[in-house]
Amino acid sequence: MNRLAHETSPYLLQHADNPVDWWPWSGEAFAEARRTGRPVLLSVGYSSCHWCHVMAHESFEDRATADYLNEHFVSVKVDREERPDVDAVYMEAVQAATGQGGWPMTVFLTPDAEPFYFGTYFPPAPRHGMPSFRQVLEGVQQAWTTRREEVADVAGKIVRDLAQREIVRQAAEPPGEQELAQALLGLTREYDPQRGGFGGAPKFPPSMVLEFLLRHHARTGAEGALQMARDTCERMARGGMYDQLGGGFARYSVDRDWTVPHFEKMLYDNALLCRVYAHLWRATGSDLARRVALETADFLVRELRTPQGGFASALDADSDDGTGRHVEGAYYVWTPGQLREVLGEEDAGLAAQYFGVTDEGTFEHGQSVLQLPQTEGVFDAGKVASVRRRLFDARARRAAPGRDDKVVAAWNGLAVAALAETGAYFDRPDLTEAAVGAADLLVRVHLDEHARLARTSKDGRVGPNPGVLEDYADVAEGFLALASVTGEGVWLDFAGLLLDQVLARFTDPETGALYDTASDAEQLIRRPQDPTDNAAPSGWTAAAAALLGYAAHTGSEPHRTAAERALGIVKTLGPRVPRFIGWGLAAAEALLDGPREVAVVGPAPDEERTAALHRTALLATAPGAVVACGTPGGDEFPLLADRVLVDGAPTAYVCRGFVCDLPVTDPAALREKLTTP
Repeated sequence: MNRLAHETSPYLLQHADNPVDWWPWSGEAFAEARRTGRPVLLSVGYSSCHWCHVMAHESFEDRATADYLNEHFVSVKVDREERPDVDAVYMEAVQAATGQGGWPMTVFLTPDAEPFYFGTYFPPAPRHGMPSFRQVLEGVQQAWTTRREEVADVAGKIVRDLAQREIVRQAAEPPGEQELAQALLGLTREYDPQRGGFGGAPKFPPSMVLEFLLRHHARTGAEGALQMARDTCERMARGGMYDQLGGGFARYSVDRDWTVPHFEKMLYDNALLCRVYAHLWRATGSDLARRVALETADFLVRELRTPQGGFASALDADSDDGTGRHVEGAYYVWTPGQLREVLGEEDAGLAAQYFGVTDEGTFEHGQSVLQLPQTEGVFDAGKVASVRRRLFDARARRAAPGRDDKVVAAWNGLAVAALAETGAYFDRPDLTEAAVGAADLLVRVHLDEHARLARTSKDGRVGPNPGVLEDYADVAEGFLALASVTGEGVWLDFAGLLLDQVLARFTDPETGALYDTASDAEQLIRRPQDPTDNAAPSGWTAAAAALLGYAAHTGSEPHRTAAERALGIVKTLGPRVPRFIGWGLAAAEALLDGPREVAVVGPAPDEERTAALHRTALLATAPGAVVACGTPGGDEFPLLADRVLVDGAPTAYVCRGFVCDLPVTDPAALREKLTTP
């Protein structure tokens, strides 16, 4: 066992038995490098990363490679999900030097943590023009030994270049109608009308862009925006990226047609997509959207919920294929013969037709990923349900993919928002209760007495790393959604504590720009700052959205001003790169719409007429609308102050932009107020 044996990260623990003398990222590791005069090998990955596992097996489990590393390097292993700041800083260097990046990320550093040589996966033998990992190690060691001054000069230049790389300067004001229209036009140009989605292969689920499209349609009535969102959601849900038996989405599709997924399942993808499909149902009443939202929510609770009530980070892409080999997708793929074994000849034929299983296969070695390729024809719903149930039960007897049980604050915040809203929309109180359980864990375990968040926990034990901006923003987002759904103002209070930290420790007071790490966080070679959305909303855009929602709830001018200043980056980037700032565009839609503030008062929140008004408010598509529900004179929410019953009946009040409409007692009248531009 090496030093990783005492870590909380499942990814680091996977390497605890390596013969490599790994160090976690720490001052002690770099002190050791200075003491011994050796360079640092920084290896960054994550638990469900397929090629991280491959490189670990080929190189880090190899005794000869480990002996060479132990003699000539100080080896540091980082879980990118625990330390997104370390990952971001060195990934920026890798991309600047090589033009591309990815995981595993392999970087060689001086003892002062300055990078001088970069790469990603290196094979054990030369392959496809790539040097072997051993050749790379020997080349770096020779350069370090014989050309130390040259290496130091290169490292210093890289650090200086990084320091001079500034993000695009944000505008002084948030985007308006013109910029959002330009963003929509840009998305239309990149849209794939035959297959849905944007761009070519590989295709990632554009969750944040879909939220923008739904909000833009709600605010403007633009049918093209709704069509892109609806068609993309349908193509993803009918393709192989969606688990047709168990619900939930894989990370991405390797092809343009959504046929073959990269099989890992991430918490953040499924939380975001669950919410997107719930919002699509809210906008259209689509049966498919309803089914996918609920199946994805059920997947989250069934397969990712931890005993402590939080949600695990991911399921691996690989699993045992029954021969002792770990193979990508083994848990999910089927052959016609396997269908016959489970279902018998007749039902296997139906399943093959319904799910697109062929003799040739759609994946590897004659295996097929289940899809729903049939757009025509009639299938017996009862038979299909029976087939799905039997296949699901048979699959459950296969060796399951590994689970990364680490609880990441930000991703749990996204899950809280998704499950709270899905539970409310579809009358599934169990889902809302699951959201409350995760929120409770975040408060009990991740939040300290100074309102500072820890990034991760495992088995109820808090991890050592402080939260970054996305943690504060996404957890606040989850708490705000939970407050609207449950009518419990304590969640609004907790959101306020977190957002006050954003204002105090993550915001540039001069410009309103946001940093990914706090002002008092560990000093890296560069303070990371990235406003663009990637696999999940950037901390910057997530914070802008949460600040805006909190300001709508409370009337806080500092929080609204901070949101507007932060959205200046969307005015700059939205028209240019709309695919990569979708969450910011969605927040800008809310700002242009108000956002609307809805207060529902009644003798009791669960009283039938009060509940009807509350549900109507939650189902409103008005972008970013906030909802407070309680009793007259209640102090749970600022929006409830001075709200009274009209003629003794439960009453709803709608305000925006410092102007309030007349109160209403009828759900239909409330619905009209929340859909009128």
